[in-house]
Amino acid sequence: MKTITWYYILLLCLPVYSCVSTQKNYSPYKKYPKEQLQKDYTLLRNILQTKHPSLYWYTAKDSMDYYFNQYYNAIEDSMTEQQFGWKILAPLTDKVHCGHTSFGMSKAYNKWIKDRNLPSFPLFMKVWNDTMAVTGNLNNKDSIFKRGTLVTGINGVSNIQLQQKMFNYMTEDGYANNVNFLRLSNNFPYYHRNIFGLSKTYTINYIDRGGAAQTTTLPLFELKRDTVKRKKPVVRPDAPSKAQRKKMMLQNIRSLAIDTANNTAVITLNTFSTGRLRKFFRQTFRYIKQTGINNVVLDIRSNGGGKINSSTLLTKYVTRQPFKVADSAYSITRNLGPYTKYIKGKIFNNIGLLFLTHKKKDGNFHFGIWERKTYHAKHKNHYNGDLYVLINGQTFSASTLFSNAVKGQKGIYIIGEEAGGGWYGNSGIMIPDITLPNTHLRVRLPLFRLVQNNHLVQNKGLGLMPDVYIPTSYEALIKSYDKKMQVVMEMIKAKK
Repeated sequence: MKTITWYYILLLCLPVYSCVSTQKNYSPYKKYPKEQLQKDYTLLRNILQTKHPSLYWYTAKDSMDYYFNQYYNAIEDSMTEQQFGWKILAPLTDKVHCGHTSFGMSKAYNKWIKDRNLPSFPLFMKVWNDTMAVTGNLNNKDSIFKRGTLVTGINGVSNIQLQQKMFNYMTEDGYANNVNFLRLSNNFPYYHRNIFGLSKTYTINYIDRGGAAQTTTLPLFELKRDTVKRKKPVVRPDAPSKAQRKKMMLQNIRSLAIDTANNTAVITLNTFSTGRLRKFFRQTFRYIKQTGINNVVLDIRSNGGGKINSSTLLTKYVTRQPFKVADSAYSITRNLGPYTKYIKGKIFNNIGLLFLTHKKKDGNFHFGIWERKTYHAKHKNHYNGDLYVLINGQTFSASTLFSNAVKGQKGIYIIGEEAGGGWYGNSGIMIPDITLPNTHLRVRLPLFRLVQNNHLVQNKGLGLMPDVYIPTSYEALIKSYDKKMQVVMEMIKAKK
C-alpha cells in the first residue's frame, strides 16, 4: 500500500515540477513557429464553431467565416505570445460581439509580468463619446498634462480614430461599447501599448488652458526597477491583522452606508461572485426594515456580474412582482468532445451539460430551470420603498439580469448610463477557458446563450438603458466628485 501511495504522490507532483521548470525557463520574447500558431488557431476555430452558442448571434456565418480566414492568413511568420494574442486573437474575438468571449495571456506570462514595471505610454485618460481627458500622468514632473487636459490626438491619430481602432480589439455584448469606454478609462496605457506598440516619444495634440490647440512631445515612461534585486517587504508594526484585511476586502466587495439626514441607505455591490452575499443581503435588508429607511441607492456601476443565483436573490428582496430570469437558455452541444482536454473544468462541464439540459424540438439543449421557474418576492425583510439603481458600462452579465428584472417596476429607477451587459441577453452561464496547446493562450468559451425575460426586442445590440440618463460630467472629472450619486441624492431630497 505504501508503494502504491508514493507512486500516486509522485504522479501528482510531476505536473507541479514540470510547471515550476516551465516558469523558470519562460521568456515572453520566445517566438512560436508559424505552423504551431496555425494549429492553435485552427483548433480554436473548430471549438468555437462547434461549441459556442452565440457565434452567429450578431455576426452572420458568412461574415464570421470571412474573419476566421482573414486572421488565419494574417499569421505570416513566427510570433511571440503577446503578438499572437493581440494581433490575431483579440480582433477575432471582438468580431463575435460576445462580452463573455475574450482572450487572455498564458498563466506563465501572467506570472512573469506580475509586479514588473514595463515601459508605457505615460497618460491615463477618461474616455467618453468623442472626448479624452487626462486623469493621471506617469511623468510627474510634466507641467502640461494635468488632470482635465483635453487630448485630441496621439502620434497623428485623432482621438476618435484611436477609439475606433482600439474598440476593434475589445469584446462587448452586441454593440454596447459603453463598457469599452470604461476599460480605456481604467487603463489607457495598457491598451495603447498592446494595440499600437511603444514609441520612444509620443506626439500629443491637446487643448491648452486658454482653449487653443497645441502640439508637444512626451517621452516613453520607463521605470527601471526590474534590474534591481527586490527587497523583502517590510512588515509594519501597525499593519492590519489578517482578520482586519479580510474585513477590508469584504468592504471593497460590498458595503452599506447610511445617510440619516435623508433617511437613505447606500448599498455598493461590486460583484455577484463572492463576498458572503446571502448573509450580507439578509443583514442589510433586515436593518433597513427595522430602521424604517424608505430610500435605497444600489450602486452596481462596478459590478461585472457573477452568480445568477446571487443576482436572483437580490431581485427577490426588492421586486414588486413575480419575475423570470430568461425566456430561453440553451447550449448547442451536450458535451465538449472531442475537445474536452483543451477546456478547463473538463469533467464538471461535461456533467453539467449532460444532466442540467434537455433537448427540445429546435435541436438545442435547454437549461430548463432558468426558462421555467417564476420567482416571487421575499416575504421576510422585503424592501418596498424607493430604489435607485446606478448603472454604467461596467454593469455587466448578472448585474444586467438584475437591472432588467426590476426595470419599469413602480418605485424603482434605473439611473446612469447604458449598461455594458446586453439588454437582449448574454452568454454568461458556465464559461470555461480554452487553453491552446502550443502558446497556452486562453480564450473564454461560453456554453449557454441566455435571452432575457422581457428583453428589448428592437435594436438587440444595445446594452440595458437607464430610465434617467446622466452622462459623464467634465466638471465632475475636474473637481473629482461623483456626479451620478449627486443627482440621485438631489432626487431623493426633492421628493422628500
